[in-house]
Amino acid sequence: MSKFGELIDVEIPVLLEFYTDWNDQSTAMHVVLRDVAAALGDKAKVIKIDVDKNEELAEALRVKALPTLIIYKGGEMKWRQSGEVDANSLIDVLQEYL
Repeated sequence: MSKFGELIDVEIPVLLEFYTDWNDQSTAMHVVLRDVAAALGDKAKVIKIDVDKNEELAEALRVKALPTLIIYKGGEMKWRQSGEVDANSLIDVLQEYL
């Protein structure tokens, strides 16, 4: 999990999406996340984490529903939500932490 710590312990917001390929809501979010990443450029990171390949991390963060979206900044969780969110709403939330 030390790699995870390095991933989130940065001064720009990091949006994580916990997903699986077999979950339709998760796969629908991929397009939204691409739009968010394009809109914010290098002001924020957008990272997708496959729950099937990262079970230990998902369990440690108590990810129960998919997709689960979490924003970290400076190693601290700032925001969390499960379910689909539109691109504009995610951009608005991320801008609070820029």
